[in-house]
Amino acid sequence: MQRLDLSLSELSFAQKLDLMETLWADLTRDEKKFESPSWHESVLKEREEAFAAGKVSVSDWTEAKERIKQKVS
Repeated sequence: MQRLDLSLSELSFAQKLDLMETLWADLTRDEKKFESPSWHESVLKEREEAFAAGKVSVSDWTEAKERIKQKVS
């Protein structure tokens, strides 16, 4: 595999987030090939329990991304 050399220091924070989203979307396009790390299950269980207990709230992903973009711009 040939290494891709990007000048990440020249990208804005928003551009880096956009690049990460694009990479993630591509990596997870074929869910059958994607395998979560073993520790994911315990983290998800803890978060589900915290949500059920009313300790945390959730946001719509579109709204959350917009909030993040506003904070970094």
